[in-house]
Amino acid sequence: MQPTLVILAAGMASRYGSMKQIEGFGPSGETIMDYSIYDAVSAGFKRVVFLIREDFADNFKAIFEPKLKGKIETAYVYQELNSFTGSRVIPANRSKPWGTAHAVLCCKDAVNGPFAVINADDFYGKDSFVKAYDFLANKCSNTNFAVLGYELANTLSEHGSVSRGVISINDKNEMTGIDERLKIYTKDNKIVYEEDDSFTELSPDTKVSMNFFCLAPSYIDMCEKEFNIFLDANMDNPKAEFLIPRMADQFIKSELGVIEIVPTSARWFGVTYKEDAPIVQACIDALVSNGTYPSNLWA
Repeated sequence: MQPTLVILAAGMASRYGSMKQIEGFGPSGETIMDYSIYDAVSAGFKRVVFLIREDFADNFKAIFEPKLKGKIETAYVYQELNSFTGSRVIPANRSKPWGTAHAVLCCKDAVNGPFAVINADDFYGKDSFVKAYDFLANKCSNTNFAVLGYELANTLSEHGSVSRGVISINDKNEMTGIDERLKIYTKDNKIVYEEDDSFTELSPDTKVSMNFFCLAPSYIDMCEKEFNIFLDANMDNPKAEFLIPRMADQFIKSELGVIEIVPTSARWFGVTYKEDAPIVQACIDALVSNGTYPSNLWA
């Protein structure tokens, strides 16, 4: 089946302070998502599913529908707190979405074949979409997934810590595990992750996930089963998140299949903090200046 691109754009952007998913950074007001979609179309993708919150659906569609019409098929899925929670009562102190794996679960009725999933506020680079499309079109199955493996040093922010899935790899270039490190940053000219007031150094070339996975519908089925288990254990924890890396790790540990590493040397940039915005704009300006992208993507 024709591969689908799923873009996760329902986050609250609490550290950024505004709706960074629809903020314009390119010379013609392009969002980071625009560059991902442009690269995806160039790589061969013909359909994109936007995972958003229903309360800003009208504004979102008004921004993207006119420029994407005739270029790629679009569909929309809403991530709400009561999605796939059954008869459970949502605690009053729960405001943030349940997490990225829950977002993928919400796409159950919109995806029926191989798909790539990415974040709306991360810039991934052309090479990643070409490699992802090739994998999805030729190798992906219900027992064979892939993750784009970025070099850690290429994925840091100058303005604070970042969360990254640190990938463990075997000699077959397959993922054997992934550990979500929620606080990675540079300290004394070294890259470290902080956990329980201790610091562990990481090599600059450590392969990390930027939530760019190539998956199949069996992953969604697994998420549905595991989400119920997650809710039973975390319903009253307002900060608990059901994350894609956690489910990828579960897929491996349960011996349901393999996840290949698709390496890329592309340099990530994104907007975790408001201070990242000028850097993102400068990076995009440089890519326009050197001819990688036109000054108006959809003209």
